[in-house]
Amino acid sequence: MKKLISIFIALLSLFFGMSVTSAFYQLTIFPRTGYSWVGDPMPYYDGNKFQVFYLEDLRDGDVGFHPWSLFTTNNFYDYKNEGVVIRYSQNEFAQDSALGTGSVMQEKDGLYHAFYTGFNWRKVPKEAIMHAISKDLINWIKIPGDKFFASAKYLRNDFRDPYVFYNDDYKEYWMLITTRTKNDKGVIALYTSKDLKNWADNGVFFDNDMGNSANMECPTLIKYGEYWYLTFSDQWPNRVVHYRIAKDSKGPFTKPQLDFFDSNGFYAGKLVKDSQNLYLCGWTPTKGGHSDNNKTDWAGNLVVHQIKQRENGELYPTPVEQVVENLNNNIKLKPITQTETVTASNEKYTFSAKGYEVVTFPKIQGVNKITGKITKKSKEGMFGFMFNVGEYDIASLNIAFNPKSKEVKFFNVSTDKIATAKSELTVPLDVNDNESLNFTLLIDDSVAVLYINDKVALSTRMYALQNHQWGIFSINSDVTYEDLNLSKF
Repeated sequence: MKKLISIFIALLSLFFGMSVTSAFYQLTIFPRTGYSWVGDPMPYYDGNKFQVFYLEDLRDGDVGFHPWSLFTTNNFYDYKNEGVVIRYSQNEFAQDSALGTGSVMQEKDGLYHAFYTGFNWRKVPKEAIMHAISKDLINWIKIPGDKFFASAKYLRNDFRDPYVFYNDDYKEYWMLITTRTKNDKGVIALYTSKDLKNWADNGVFFDNDMGNSANMECPTLIKYGEYWYLTFSDQWPNRVVHYRIAKDSKGPFTKPQLDFFDSNGFYAGKLVKDSQNLYLCGWTPTKGGHSDNNKTDWAGNLVVHQIKQRENGELYPTPVEQVVENLNNNIKLKPITQTETVTASNEKYTFSAKGYEVVTFPKIQGVNKITGKITKKSKEGMFGFMFNVGEYDIASLNIAFNPKSKEVKFFNVSTDKIATAKSELTVPLDVNDNESLNFTLLIDDSVAVLYINDKVALSTRMYALQNHQWGIFSINSDVTYEDLNLSKF
């Protein structure tokens, strides 16, 4: 029934151009509405469930764009879509003719506060920090008088993405803002307040330390265990979510050896925690014309990583525990084709390193969890997963491990060409000889996210993923796949 309701509302939107705001439910791990796409998430935990506000990309050609919309969930696989909760102005000259990223918090008296970016490309300055209040997180009242612009030390057209929280260590409200200094360098500014209405500029909170001048978008600052974590997304050149570590909320912040969680298939990630766990909510982009061969767009599907902590304070991404626990309906994998040089026994497949070898499986459909273990004997060759398998057991979409370059790569080219082709997405992965690679691959809609060895994640968009055969492959690599398992809800 839930699925039928979702389809019905999506069809209404398609045929009548409606901006649908009626609540409906989805059983999904990478949600979007069906008639729009998810931009920058702004997650908030209310003590009971996660309220994932986001910039809704309707792509409807209206005078304004990107209202704040809302998903709620207790588990990151069963979502309620509350629709639009904060609208942009229909006045083309209003400061908030488009809404930008911000954050939500609750004051001690129970009132909820949303701070967001008001954007209008027709105005100078283009960006301002704006304020709205609510008693229930659904119905919001804008407070136009609380709007403010960048102080003189910052570039006024780059002043956005307010992240607000009460800093109990310093007994004041903090607001981190993405901006640029007069020498045109991206920084994160700190504003402080005692009343959530009057904000004082406390100068640069964090200087760009990436060796470039890029903006550091969508910052979050959160304490987890003994450490404070600052996250941000570099607007260029890499477009990945970075993090820094400190013992005090004011820093100094240190850069970990691996300072990001995923490739640029995952952007604008913001941290949120409940009483025990830490999560990172971002989005995986669509592509123009819904074609694998086109460039990426802005916005896509919501993707959530669970974030875990090592003893030294460093973080790493894993699949959300509640998601993997509930994808527990095992489906027996029966190969369709198998290269003669591959040895098979139960769910174990051993490749001989003699050229191009494959094992293919039936069509991918719906929400899937694929798990297993890969063991390699040498650094030679490449191996991985293939999707949209076609003629001659060659696929057009491939996730490949390259032990020699110490990387995992996504290729939007046929499997027989990946040895010399340029990859579309890349994450580093350094493993010792004979070390096993334990993996979880989550698939929903046209999104697939691969988690490897409690080290990295790789989020990808593949339009030809669903309803096509998939497989595992090796190119001159003596590698073994075992405990291969596929499961669904």
